[in-house]
Amino acid sequence: MTDRIGDIHIAREGFVATVTIDKPPINAVSVDLMRDLADALEGLEKDGLTRAIVLATAGKVFCSGADLSNRTSEGPIPERSINPLYDQAVRLFSTELPIVAAVQGAAIGAGLGLSLIADFRVAAPEARFAANFTKLGFHPGFGLTYTLPRLIGRQNAAMMFLTGERYDASEALEMGLIDDLVDLPRLLGRAQTMAATIAENAPLAVRSTRKTLRGDLAAAVRAATDHEFAEQQWLMKTDDFKEGVRAVSERRAGDFKGR
Repeated sequence: MTDRIGDIHIAREGFVATVTIDKPPINAVSVDLMRDLADALEGLEKDGLTRAIVLATAGKVFCSGADLSNRTSEGPIPERSINPLYDQAVRLFSTELPIVAAVQGAAIGAGLGLSLIADFRVAAPEARFAANFTKLGFHPGFGLTYTLPRLIGRQNAAMMFLTGERYDASEALEMGLIDDLVDLPRLLGRAQTMAATIAENAPLAVRSTRKTLRGDLAAAVRAATDHEFAEQQWLMKTDDFKEGVRAVSERRAGDFKGR
């Protein structure tokens, strides 16, 4: 059976639901897309059947990040204390079902953050990972300042954040950013097999154990995104941010002035 919520497709096989984001051409993050995804995940939690989820995206790009030229689907972010995109991020990290992400291509910026809502990541050799915020003259977001160091260690996270460089799938595997590396034709099947293996176990025990392992993750992401957004608010007003957005769109190094 297949369901759809906006640009989100949900297919079920046994106890596993495959949730696919299909927002051409690059599955860019928006408030509406993340709200639909959170709605989909919460619906699966409550359906009484689903025990594990595969998170996938359509096309060659896993997720290019947020469209910073528009800030959010609602337009430029005015002065305020809460970012509606990060409200949805907290909902995603509150999901109670285990998630395996299938990363077939670039996971950049907020796209990297999206991949980290999952418990496990399976990637193809074509996958690329980057926290390129400083190349944009921007501060990391989507809770990455908490989730990325927690996964790969503070030093590796600092390297990703401060250099803004892209890492290939082999490098990501070495640092623990992904859990398995398989050829692209086998990627989705491998993620579904991993999810099915989890789903074979006692569902109450899986949820309980996962909750213990994740601890106060959602609350920590809330605190992190509050700080991230405060930093992003003032950085958005700088000339460096404007130059960073132009430079990335023009595929060149930024000519930053520190103002």
